[in-house]
Amino acid sequence: MKATRILHDLGQSLWLDNITRDLLESGTLKRYIDDLSVTGLTSNPTIFDHAIKNSAAYDAAIRTKVKEGKSGEDLFFELALEDLRRAADLFRPIWDRSEGVDGWVSLEVSPLLAYDTASTLAAAKSLHARAGRPNLLIKIPGTKEGLPAIEEAIFAGIPINVTLLFSREHYGAAAEAFLRGIERRIAAGLKPEIGSVASVFVSRWDAAVASKVPADLKNRLGIAIAKRTYKAARDLLASPRWQRAYNAGARPQRPLWASTGTKDPHASDVLYIKALAAPLTVNTMPEGTLKALADHGEVRETLPADGGDCEAVLTQFGKEGIDVDALAAQLQEEGAKSFVNSWHELMEVINSKSAALGKGERS
Repeated sequence: MKATRILHDLGQSLWLDNITRDLLESGTLKRYIDDLSVTGLTSNPTIFDHAIKNSAAYDAAIRTKVKEGKSGEDLFFELALEDLRRAADLFRPIWDRSEGVDGWVSLEVSPLLAYDTASTLAAAKSLHARAGRPNLLIKIPGTKEGLPAIEEAIFAGIPINVTLLFSREHYGAAAEAFLRGIERRIAAGLKPEIGSVASVFVSRWDAAVASKVPADLKNRLGIAIAKRTYKAARDLLASPRWQRAYNAGARPQRPLWASTGTKDPHASDVLYIKALAAPLTVNTMPEGTLKALADHGEVRETLPADGGDCEAVLTQFGKEGIDVDALAAQLQEEGAKSFVNSWHELMEVINSKSAALGKGERS
């Protein structure tokens, strides 16, 4: 049995951290669903930047949209929604079968809005309505300004993928925003089963400290942070507050392990997949990592509900001068800036292709 199937059977959802029109049109995504137990998909500005820049698969659609007068962000979101609707339809049988637990795809609001609460909420509502698919999550960053938008979006019935979380504390704030939205729905007599995941980034921790710690601590910080976060998630889900929400019909917001491609060329290419196996979680992995897991991955243990050795490991990092709270804030800020940079690059690709293809249309 493939490791992908073993992981799925352990209770963890495998989502692909990629989407391209070529993946859809070649049947590759369908094959990943059928053969590699993939049950969902995530996207971000960097993914779409690479997809559109490195393929001619979008050219015909861009040419048509330019002719219709579309440009910039509006043109991009039309392209993205076309891809994500097709992906959502492929995952819809899983979504139906699991009654909305799995089978999701994700689309991010413009990263330019990461520190603008009102605009983030308006964009989330607009994109979800335009998508027209119940199994599409809108990604909102778990920044201080994003948290109120997350609560309001959940209260409005919009499924949310909270992104750019880097610590137990980030996760806790996102979970609190989600739960407040759910409790408000319950109080208002609305159905509380709104889908959500909380995306905790893992490998960026290890990349950030690689040159600052001894060899025996390399590639251990991200996993320790994930273990600490998983304990917090399990504790929260066992709390009386959450049990009251369950009783009213709510469903858990699952932790999602993001940034799980190994960045250290000397480490295992499935390092974070093997280490983060756990029921009631999601692991969204790059295409290369998914293939590596299917080819030679092994899954033997699951994350301990009590966090295992995470605190002991984090104490060792503290002795090396690593302040995880300060680093979490830094990583979130850098992550937001990275997505903004990717967004600007994406808009440049959209604009240059629009100009070239539009010119070809008029000639």
